[in-house]
Amino acid sequence: MDFFQAQDRARRATRWLVVAYLLATALIVAAVTVVVAFALHTGGYPGPPEPALLGGTALAATLLIVGATAYKTAALASGGGRVARDMGGTLVSPDTTDPLRRRLRNVVEEMSIASGVPVPEIYVLEEEQGINAFAAGYTPGDAAIAVTRGALETLSRDELQGVIAHEFSHILNGDMRLSIRMMGVLFGIMVIGLIGRMVVRGSLHGRAVSGRRRQAPAVLALGAGLVILGWIGVLIARLVKAAVSRRRESLADASAVQFTRQTAGLAGALKKIGGYEAGSYLRAADPEEVSHMLFSPGARLASLFATHPPLTERIRALDPSFREEDYVRVGFTDQRAAAAAEPASGAQAFAAAAAAPVAGRRSDSIAASMGRPDASQVALAQSLRASLPPTLYEAAHSTTDAPLLACALALDRSGRHVPRQLALLEQQLGARRRARVEEHHAALEEIGLPYHLPLLEIAFPALKRRPPEQVEWLLDLVRRLVEIDGELELYEYCLYRVLAASLRQAFDPAGRPRPVSRAAVRRAAVELVRIVAVHGNPEPHARSAAFAAGLAALGGKAPAAALDEAPATPADLDRCLDVLAGLGPRGRRTLVEAVAATVSHDGALTLAESELLRAICATLDCPLPPLAVDSLRG
Repeated sequence: MDFFQAQDRARRATRWLVVAYLLATALIVAAVTVVVAFALHTGGYPGPPEPALLGGTALAATLLIVGATAYKTAALASGGGRVARDMGGTLVSPDTTDPLRRRLRNVVEEMSIASGVPVPEIYVLEEEQGINAFAAGYTPGDAAIAVTRGALETLSRDELQGVIAHEFSHILNGDMRLSIRMMGVLFGIMVIGLIGRMVVRGSLHGRAVSGRRRQAPAVLALGAGLVILGWIGVLIARLVKAAVSRRRESLADASAVQFTRQTAGLAGALKKIGGYEAGSYLRAADPEEVSHMLFSPGARLASLFATHPPLTERIRALDPSFREEDYVRVGFTDQRAAAAAEPASGAQAFAAAAAAPVAGRRSDSIAASMGRPDASQVALAQSLRASLPPTLYEAAHSTTDAPLLACALALDRSGRHVPRQLALLEQQLGARRRARVEEHHAALEEIGLPYHLPLLEIAFPALKRRPPEQVEWLLDLVRRLVEIDGELELYEYCLYRVLAASLRQAFDPAGRPRPVSRAAVRRAAVELVRIVAVHGNPEPHARSAAFAAGLAALGGKAPAAALDEAPATPADLDRCLDVLAGLGPRGRRTLVEAVAATVSHDGALTLAESELLRAICATLDCPLPPLAVDSLRG
């Protein structure tokens, strides 16, 4: 199953979830109406209840369930960090010096670079000794990954990488948004039972205090009925949650193996859970609400309600020779010494990483690589991260230096416009920070272009910690740097677009693009292919051939008239990408294949083409792993 199929699967699961939710809501509302009628009869209400009263009861119950669901979903849509903090998570500082947290940060950053998504926020559940983890969020831009303290202290680096790869598959497959919606649905259905318990407690307390007895049976009947309905609703929600979750967890295990190309790490983590005294259980936090999001269930659940396949079954899928009696007792094994021996950065040369094989350049290979980094790309990302100069690596993790690094990344690569850009920066930032940007720019010139976008991805958590108004101001400043000469410089524009897409997604994860007509989408897609063809090919004949290849992938024919070779402006690209941002999985796949066919029609991939493809994919929320380029020319 590729990225686009996984997205379709998540959408289908969401539709089934909505259907199940509507049916459950209708049944619960009908039952609440019956309970109210029975309570009124018990309380001595004369005659049958009036239809208006029962209708009002049904309406109130519907509004209560739907309102509670909407409230919980909206609260959780504020970001994956909210879920992690509600579970007792502590944010791992980007500049942490603790060996275990630094190892965790390194592994997460490597998986982000390899898969082409911004680095998520990282949390540790300090009070949890069990081995567990989860990914939460609405989109990759607002994602958070949390691991328990037990996982940090017990798992080796390979085992931790297997767990993190499993969680990244949930980020890449669109599972996180479905998980948030399931949490909202569960809360909405549970609220009836919560109100029932409040009614029962209030009735007993009022009876004890005032001695009123006439209404007590009716109130108790109402409260007891609501409690029973609440439990029935929870059972229904658990069944739906279990049915949706089990297959996702099996797919996530398979994806983790594909990412790392070795089963020992993930299998080792699962075996340790089976033999560890604390298992995967959560004690300080209630696992019921988030069991479907966890790496391992977090509680003992009956098989009917289990959100994960049995542990032994998961291990046997990775190690067929494993038997239950092979579980070994795992005590506390402090990984601190091994983690402390791992370098933070600057310890390796990039040459070895650059020589590693990466994704193919044929258009079908590019589309197939979406959300599916392979082991070579993970190894490339690991070597690349480890070989970053310490000054730039530290700047990317600093909340004060990360915005300056983003400005340095936006400076003109040709050098022609750098003096004007620096003058603008001095005007906006002051002389001291302008000088700091210049220092970062000089360091970037030394290490070369393959590092630039990975550095931006690493800097993302530090940038996201800035207030929203400062982030918008930074985006406006970077935009002005990119457009300072009024011409379209593909690399700088692409960097801006990736930065803007990721940060705006983080601050408005539930935002939706405005709907547009199919004709407008078609025009925008054709224009985008034209821009890619014109800017990626210096020769007129090559431009026409590339344009024809892209149109063929879109399902169209090359026009009889000559190709319009007018250069595009940043505003032209913005208009196209804003229209295309609302495409569904199938439309996005077609568009990515068309752009990939355009850039790869000649069998070569330039850096400009690669980064334009990455900017388009960032806009479409399609994670693109690192690609091999044949030329660093723009």
